[in-house]
Amino acid sequence: MMQIGDKLPDFLGTNQNDEPVYGSAYLGKKLVLYFYPKDNTSGCTAEARNLRDNYDELRKAGYEVVGVSIDSALSHQKFITKNQLPFDLISDTEKTLVEHFGVWGEKKLYGRTYMGVFRTTFIFNEEGVLERIFKPKEITVSNHANQILNK
Repeated sequence: MMQIGDKLPDFLGTNQNDEPVYGSAYLGKKLVLYFYPKDNTSGCTAEARNLRDNYDELRKAGYEVVGVSIDSALSHQKFITKNQLPFDLISDTEKTLVEHFGVWGEKKLYGRTYMGVFRTTFIFNEEGVLERIFKPKEITVSNHANQILNK
């Protein structure tokens, strides 16, 4: 797992339009890089909408927001359109980024064991250095923007 003080990788992946997303594009801004399990599920939709609803306030505080899941670019396009999301979503279908960040692993739900993405948010400063990590049990999906803004 990425540790406090680690640098943001330069190549992050491709977004919903199959365009490359580079960490260097966010230098000079704070970056909220949030990993979530799956498009169009209740918790992930609530988190995305909360970040959308507070996007202007996050930007005023100097943050940019980028989401990451292992869903396809097409799934991300539909998720963005349906929820009017103003930020990019990285399609990590090869699981490169989720593995690099240490958020891919064994999960259990209703007695079933499976592999999946752990909901985790990484906050990078203007120099691309990791300053803060919100782990799965720390994230309140309906209030995540306020958690990021320390409210």
